[in-house]
Amino acid sequence: MTLVAAPARLSTAAATFEADFAARLHWSADTDAAIEQRVADILADVQKRGDEAVLEYTARFDGLSAPNMAALELTQADFKAAFDAIPQAQRDALQAAAKRVRSYHEAQKKASGESWSYRDEDGTLLGQKVTPLDRVGIYVPGGKAAYPSSLLMNAIPAHVAGVQEIIMVVPTPVRGSVATGGTGEGTSTKGERNELVLAAAYVAGVTRAFTIGGAQAVAALAYGTATVPKVDKITGPGNAYVASAKKRVFGTVGIDMIAGPSEILVLADGSTPPDWVAMDLFSQAEHDELAQSILLCPDAAYLDAVQREIDRLLPTMPRAEIIAKSLTGRGALILTKDMEEACAISNRIAPEHLEVSSTDPHRWEPLLRHAGAIFLGAYTSESLGDYCAGPNHVLPTSGTARFSSPLGVYDFQKRSSIIEVSEAGAQMLGKIAAELAYGEGLQAHAQAAEMRLNPPVKPR
Repeated sequence: MTLVAAPARLSTAAATFEADFAARLHWSADTDAAIEQRVADILADVQKRGDEAVLEYTARFDGLSAPNMAALELTQADFKAAFDAIPQAQRDALQAAAKRVRSYHEAQKKASGESWSYRDEDGTLLGQKVTPLDRVGIYVPGGKAAYPSSLLMNAIPAHVAGVQEIIMVVPTPVRGSVATGGTGEGTSTKGERNELVLAAAYVAGVTRAFTIGGAQAVAALAYGTATVPKVDKITGPGNAYVASAKKRVFGTVGIDMIAGPSEILVLADGSTPPDWVAMDLFSQAEHDELAQSILLCPDAAYLDAVQREIDRLLPTMPRAEIIAKSLTGRGALILTKDMEEACAISNRIAPEHLEVSSTDPHRWEPLLRHAGAIFLGAYTSESLGDYCAGPNHVLPTSGTARFSSPLGVYDFQKRSSIIEVSEAGAQMLGKIAAELAYGEGLQAHAQAAEMRLNPPVKPR
């Protein structure tokens, strides 16, 4: 059977554009009710029974049978052995990527992650104290896919922020288990480990790691067990069960975000080779059948050229079937009036990845307000950002870039306000506070402020 990737062809000049555009963008983030209930049950069970429950669910879903949690813990020696075992080219690539990611986040910390203070005219000290979280948990997917790059993107900014303990959970399911899409009938005492992920843990400096996954791993991190330490925040992507679990434990711990399917939006002026753009659209479509790849361009002939390249290149792709379903189901090639209109539509979408494929990308960048990451110029493929450019690849999806940001050093820090009021400052601020407190009917607030007005004796 010949595969066909047929993204919708839309034009902003068409009378039906708004309806067609909305239909193409629609994606429901609602989780299946059965998944929600199952996750709720798993979280409650792990909170109650701890390690015992984690061991049972790991055997049931991952097919990984272990006598105790110690058998599921990875050691620093495991990380080092994996690093030594992978090819030299992979070692070099991991270290080069880690160096760039670290440099970027160190600059980010310097720009926005340092404590600050000032004294006003009456000597009152005001400021903000920035401190790292004590312990964080990072979820690294396993099973159907493994992402050492995601490990770097989560662990390195945590280190730069000053987090002392980074606890990794990574499922290592047995082939044929539920987690790998099988029946779950077979079990083993050893799951399938991804050596590149373990090597990345060595490079990134993970403190401890456990070969557990799913909702039970999120529960173990959030509530703590006899073996798995309770963390302050959980970051990292996962499947529907992981996403549901993260939503449910938020408040007990912090979380980074709830990620939807991957997205790329390309703004093109027609100057970039069309096969480059076609492959960039593929780069997100190959993730998932629900991933979204959209091209906006004011040149109809260029859209035709990109479609021809899609047709030509698709048969060469190992994940052609996924790409075809993604582009046909959620992809779009949109003809716009001009590049200004294309920028306006991009802001409505607020994409995860935004490529400005133009001879003059800096002309259009000021018009772009909402995007997880902006890639400027024909040579800046989104895939470079995924692996080694430096900025974080954990990005807001599903339009949430309108109000949220990429994962960064700031996600692993917290801020405390610093206030030291001088005697002179208390005379001025006390009157203001008392007036407002009386207005709110809070007598004690008002009197606490008034007691500092012209105190008869200085406090010791």
